[in-house]
Amino acid sequence: MPVDFENYHPSDLPREDTHGRRILEYLADNPELGFRPSELADELDIPQGSVGTTLRRLESRGFVRHKGDYWAINAEAYDAQTASAIGLDAVAEAFRGDYYDKNPEWDAELPDIDADDGDAE
Repeated sequence: MPVDFENYHPSDLPREDTHGRRILEYLADNPELGFRPSELADELDIPQGSVGTTLRRLESRGFVRHKGDYWAINAEAYDAQTASAIGLDAVAEAFRGDYYDKNPEWDAELPDIDADDGDAE
């Protein structure tokens, strides 16, 4: 499907279930703190060798920053849109497989609250 090229902004976010996404979410949950790669590896149960490479990749996209050995979220690049995307993905994952997910027509029998039922004054 064609897109409006001038207004199209592909997501630079790492895909779900990747080390990059897990690190980014963790740093975003702790925006005032900086962490050593070893701390992230221990906290997130990610091989330490993967953490450094992943952090550098996230830094090249502008999502994280570092001072010396400490890494933190780049709050300037981590805007509301990015936070919303991650938040929505987390909510979708949390409720994946529930009744509403398995029954997409769950709302078909709900009354229309906007319909005039004759009680209006």
